[in-house]
Amino acid sequence: MKINKEYKEFTKNIIEDEHFQALKEDNHHGTNRFEHCKRVSYLSYLLTKMLKGKEEEAAVAGLLHDFFYGETNSKVAISYLNHPKMSAKNAKKYFNINDNETKIIETHMYHYALVKSIFPFINKDEKIKSKNYRPTSKEGFIVCLSDLLVSIFEVGRYKIKYDTCLYILFLMNIIK
Repeated sequence: MKINKEYKEFTKNIIEDEHFQALKEDNHHGTNRFEHCKRVSYLSYLLTKMLKGKEEEAAVAGLLHDFFYGETNSKVAISYLNHPKMSAKNAKKYFNINDNETKIIETHMYHYALVKSIFPFINKDEKIKSKNYRPTSKEGFIVCLSDLLVSIFEVGRYKIKYDTCLYILFLMNIIK
């Protein structure tokens, strides 16, 4: 299939890299961060292809959007709004990504920033302005949306109804 072949060409060097493979060790939404990133990447690639965007940038940024590991003991490191910067830093270090891919990774938590601006009691210590996290490209919005959809799917794999999954994600954010 042409789509799968093209996608694999864009992502093969990252998926096979030992640093990226290390994400298999980190639990994430009932799976691991490696599988989560692959799902976000492929959905981003497909949506960007449908919307006539830059498929390779969306696939690469989607793959590397949660490319952080080993720093999860720090409260700052696991922040919903700090991990995109760490992921972008790691992506630049290991894969020499371009400026747009960097920006996509850094803004992939825009959905969280919007929710936080509406409900400021979530993670009270984090002070944010959602406009600072707004994606600057079509691909950025697509990766942000893909991450949200994949996260809901992954939490929902436990056969919990969709609306229950949203409540659980919301409560997890309040408790944190």
